[in-house]
Amino acid sequence: MPDPRSLPPRVNLVVLFGGQSAEHDVSRATAAHVMAALDPDRYTVRAIGITRDGRWVRADDAAIGALAALREHELGAGPAIAIGVDVEGPTTAPTAALDLADSSVPTVVLPLLHGPLGEDGTVQGLLELADVAYVGAGVLASAVGMDKAMAKTVLDAHHIPQAGWMSIIEHELTPGTTAAVVERFGLPVFVKPANMGSSVGVTKAKTVAEVSAAIDNALRYDRVVVIEEAILGREIEVAILGNESPRASLPGEVLPGHEFYDFEDKYLDDGAKLIIPAMLDDDAITAVRAMALQVFTALRGEGLARIDFFYEEGGRGFLCNEANTMPGFTPISMYPKLWQASGLSYRDLLDELVRLALERHARRRRNTNR
Repeated sequence: MPDPRSLPPRVNLVVLFGGQSAEHDVSRATAAHVMAALDPDRYTVRAIGITRDGRWVRADDAAIGALAALREHELGAGPAIAIGVDVEGPTTAPTAALDLADSSVPTVVLPLLHGPLGEDGTVQGLLELADVAYVGAGVLASAVGMDKAMAKTVLDAHHIPQAGWMSIIEHELTPGTTAAVVERFGLPVFVKPANMGSSVGVTKAKTVAEVSAAIDNALRYDRVVVIEEAILGREIEVAILGNESPRASLPGEVLPGHEFYDFEDKYLDDGAKLIIPAMLDDDAITAVRAMALQVFTALRGEGLARIDFFYEEGGRGFLCNEANTMPGFTPISMYPKLWQASGLSYRDLLDELVRLALERHARRRRNTNR
């Protein structure tokens, strides 16, 4: 468990949320829970919302709204994604938004943005140019982690086991593409947009016609489509925390309530079950934690990530599915639950992420001679 004394006594925390991707509402829900959990004796919170059309706004009432939303949810229940702070307030320039805090105490940006134009290195590049500390992976790891095709290419280069896969760029599509997919992988297959998360745009295609429709659906979200063989295996996830010396949580297992762990199953229904720790023997636990660290290192991860695997018992063993460089923090999200099971509370986890952001920023300044 991190020593909270390793953090400065006061930190100005700029929480970025919302964004222009299809995961806008997931980000709003994540921000609500994070802001409600932050220690007010340690953090001065400044909330900056990004609207669906890309405007940056000073959401000055967001922290208060987060507490109110949580209380309302406790009274009326409902899906976790329904708890979201509003992206409302006076418009501000992105650079001005990062200059809200006093210079007498350190400032850290917490970019709770999921999907393109937030989790993909774009905002991280802005923060690098602004010379401000921020939570999570840098530009390269964020961009590669977001793009499933590039991430799989990197993992192949590091000889990390994965399911069979291929990627298709929109202009490469031909009348014979669907037939080629079925010939290579059989049926069913999973079809995904390369740059998207929370299972948005993902389809399990069981017929030739469904493959074609699934490709069209994925192209609504990205010009690059990833197609994967369907795996009959258990879904195992591991949380990673750290910079140069990362550590892995105990593994957890997802039992989908739907046919697969789709968007509705993650955020709208209560059908999915999270088993923490996963029911694995000691050798399997050791193996999957080691592989998760290998994936994190191969992608040059920093701060945090959730690494997802399929587990073919009696077959190929653990197969890496993907890495998420900014996993959700809603009550039903696996990342904070895995750390809670590993002895790190929600609030302590946030403190550790801020500490890691400051550590990384100090190292970055040394490397760039600032």
